[in-house]
Amino acid sequence: MADEKQLLEEEIIKSIKTIYDPEIPVDVFELGLIYEITINEDNSVKILMTLTSPNCPSAEEIPRDIQEKVSAIEAVKSVKVEITFDPPWDKDMMSEEAQLELGFM
Repeated sequence: MADEKQLLEEEIIKSIKTIYDPEIPVDVFELGLIYEITINEDNSVKILMTLTSPNCPSAEEIPRDIQEKVSAIEAVKSVKVEITFDPPWDKDMMSEEAQLELGFM
């Protein structure tokens, strides 16, 4: 059972990695905007995420894109995307790959 959940989480992450912040040429997962992915027993998914700033111009479209892409995964029953600003995002949350891409390393 844990293997199935792990495979589903990998598929969800792969799907999320196709979504980019329009202002930054890095996907939202590598940017560190996804804080938590919870998969319940019935394969309903909850994604806790943040935005680069509370005034992010893409505040509506990024969570909607995540909801649509993850919902399209056959094994996923439902998706709830929740936005939080606690803790606030900063560039240290980016993956090494993202930091290299943006010239922070």
